[in-house]
Amino acid sequence: VHRADVEKSLFKVLSYQAESAVAQGDFQKAVMCVQRCKDMLMKLPKETCYLSILCYNFGVETYEWKRYEQSSFWLSVHMYVCMWLFFCSQAKVLRLLATTYYEWDCSLYLDKALKAISLANQVLIFAAFKDSLAEFTHLEMSLDFCLNTAKLLLEHGRESVGFDFLKSVPERFESSPDLGKITLLHIEFLLQNKRELLAKQKIEEVIIGHYTGKQLLPEALNQLHIILWDRAAKHYEEKRYSEALHWYNYSVSFYTPGQIDQNLAKLQRNMASCYLHLKQVDKAKEAVKQAERCDPSSIFTKFSVYKIAVIYKTCFNSFQNDQQIVAIKALEYLSEHLQDCRQLFTSLKRVSNHLFTSKLLYMGKILITFSYFWCQLSQFCPSDKAVLIAQKTCLLMAAAVDLEMGRQQVTPSEQVGQSLLTISECNPVSFVGDFAKDPTDTLLLLYEFEARSKLNDPTLHNLMESVWEQPQIEIKTLEIIASLAMEPPARYPVLCKKALKSALNLHRKQAVIDAVKFSKCLHSLINISLPTGLTDLDTCVLQEVWDYFEDALSVVSSTDAYPEMEILWLMTRAWNTGIFQYTVGKYKEAEQWCGLGMRFLNHLGSLKKTYEGHVSVHRGI
Repeated sequence: VHRADVEKSLFKVLSYQAESAVAQGDFQKAVMCVQRCKDMLMKLPKETCYLSILCYNFGVETYEWKRYEQSSFWLSVHMYVCMWLFFCSQAKVLRLLATTYYEWDCSLYLDKALKAISLANQVLIFAAFKDSLAEFTHLEMSLDFCLNTAKLLLEHGRESVGFDFLKSVPERFESSPDLGKITLLHIEFLLQNKRELLAKQKIEEVIIGHYTGKQLLPEALNQLHIILWDRAAKHYEEKRYSEALHWYNYSVSFYTPGQIDQNLAKLQRNMASCYLHLKQVDKAKEAVKQAERCDPSSIFTKFSVYKIAVIYKTCFNSFQNDQQIVAIKALEYLSEHLQDCRQLFTSLKRVSNHLFTSKLLYMGKILITFSYFWCQLSQFCPSDKAVLIAQKTCLLMAAAVDLEMGRQQVTPSEQVGQSLLTISECNPVSFVGDFAKDPTDTLLLLYEFEARSKLNDPTLHNLMESVWEQPQIEIKTLEIIASLAMEPPARYPVLCKKALKSALNLHRKQAVIDAVKFSKCLHSLINISLPTGLTDLDTCVLQEVWDYFEDALSVVSSTDAYPEMEILWLMTRAWNTGIFQYTVGKYKEAEQWCGLGMRFLNHLGSLKKTYEGHVSVHRGI
């Protein structure tokens, strides 16, 4: 309370100093004082109106003294500080600003004067539209009439008024079964105006409504699917396959598990094509499997199955038919299209697993036995690079097959335990020689961590102590460890958190921080550190999480590459934490956390205007 009083007093002193400086003609000092007042508005929002009037008066006074440059500055500051002035007041200020530019130097600032006049006219027209629509809403009219009115506004460059009008329509037709038409129109025009993030938000609201008793009528739902597919196809043509998948997934959300539908088959085939372009062959195979379930007789489905078979099944069939050369070519193609090391080894493991489960079971056992035997014999060979790599590769394949087979069993203990034994044989080989860039050591570490975590092995923490000490561990490795630590049946939140913190520290040390990767890592760390039951969190935990938010703010402030949806998530999470603190009577902490959320609001782009209103309402309450 004392601090708030001091800040209010300081604000008044600075504003008085600004008035004194203007009266004395000290423009620079006045600017400095007003700038400090502007910086304090976040903590003193009620002073905004006072500061805006002060700047307006400065603008009028300096205009009368014919100090046009100073006058244009003060009037511009006034517009910035008080963006929510009444329309007519805004137009009045803009007209005065135009006159200032004109009288200052007509030849030099004519364009700026004309722009100010044009903006003043637009504001007045906007105000007239608002007044007309306010009267309009009191009249009795049909839903279609309202939709046509909104279309006219949006199609003739009145987006702001049109969107505001659209937002008001649902209240009047809450009980109408055609309410979905309003939502569809809203989404269509958001997309046409390149406001894709807001469109996504609207679509996600529709998905939630679909499962909470607010389903669209079949006709409206079909129209929405068309919109989603068109947007996905657009991204696909632009080779933005991840974004295309995002829109296809929206469409999938409206289908129930196990539903049979030819459109769903087509949807899954389209998703498979995206996955193949992204070289995510496993996901493509699963999508084609779903398409085959929905529409097995379709020639397009059969073709998709064939494409996957070219990649996967060629090598298996070739092994069965003793066509080793064809099998090798298929595996080479697979290795070229699977850039991720773990995916490649997964595919190789499947070949080995196929040898075990097919009619070549006996041959597969001989092959693995021979691998072990060869590893033993190789101990007598010179310890050169080629021999050591061959040793590790043989043992790694055997360990990978055991682990993969364990994943597929209901009770994986025996098979995973066998994998652990094989890994223990790999380890003495792994660190012989100086091959720092050899990826098999990383794979062995990940295999061992997964095996021990699934077996609830008490020595897991000892294993990780040696990992934390490694100076050259990669960020990706730490993030995979964090994921595996929480993958059922394993549950090690402490290890997950420690791995994410280490990964975040490595992100910070990069010469140029990758904002997208940093945001994903930080998102996971906050999620694991800040569960929903906030009342059980002590001060230390909240302070630790607070530091993560501060880290995020420092990165957000230093780059434009931080994903806007992640900034929105951080703002919402901080704000909700404040609300939870408020509900349990911790008012000081509530104010701090809500204030933290407000700091993220300033970094939102296209979404800022949308959420500024929500936050202002809550803050006023």
